[in-house]
Amino acid sequence: MKILFIGDVFGNTGRRILSQFLGSLRSEHTIDICIANGENAAGGKGLTGNLYKKLRSHGVDVLTGGNHSFTSDNALDNQSWPVLRPFNFPPGNIGRGHIILQIEGGRQIAILNLIGRTYFNETVDCPFRAAEDILKELREETATILVDFHAEASSEKRAMFHFLNGKVSALVGTHTHIQTADECISTKGTAYITDAGMTGPEDSCIGMKANPVIQKFLLQTPAKFEPATRGPMINAVVIETDDETGRATAITRIYNRVTLA
Repeated sequence: MKILFIGDVFGNTGRRILSQFLGSLRSEHTIDICIANGENAAGGKGLTGNLYKKLRSHGVDVLTGGNHSFTSDNALDNQSWPVLRPFNFPPGNIGRGHIILQIEGGRQIAILNLIGRTYFNETVDCPFRAAEDILKELREETATILVDFHAEASSEKRAMFHFLNGKVSALVGTHTHIQTADECISTKGTAYITDAGMTGPEDSCIGMKANPVIQKFLLQTPAKFEPATRGPMINAVVIETDDETGRATAITRIYNRVTLA
């Protein structure tokens, strides 16, 4: 199975990039399923139902989330949509944290969305225990499991990699919007990257125009952030897995600067 995971899709720029380039990217890498983190698709915060439909029409099969998943909650209301929010938010929240999908050839893949706790304000359940609790159920259905771990600290992501090593096909980090160059496959067959990065404006402070962000750091007072538009780029990884064992056999990092029409 060939899986395309797209780093955090940011605002209008990220959506435009996918509308123009996702089809060719899928064809170039003969992708079976495309997963994208969409929690920043609506102006940098949240995902609406209308934007979900647009991203699906561009070629995204599953959308994952993070700390902004509940900013625009109507994309989570429809349980038939393949939109995830972190599984380890407290029980009773809208939406779901994992999904199992069947793709061409009768193959199945499970996608699990988790959020970290280090440096986040949210009080969420332990992502390590949450993953451990649900993995047995997922593995009864399929050997191919991908985890989007939306976390701030690289140490927490790396610890999760060791915790899930050999238990999942891939652990992909999201949230920082800065792609890391540490992609690897463990001897136990788990692919890993600390952060897949961002699909959006590279000439920015993690998606926003730089000056208001600088002013907030300088003055320590609230500032109105605005989505940037310059320097469109695609950050993603392509992961290949063995259909029978679920073990990862290849991981390729993508960092493409593009020109929008």
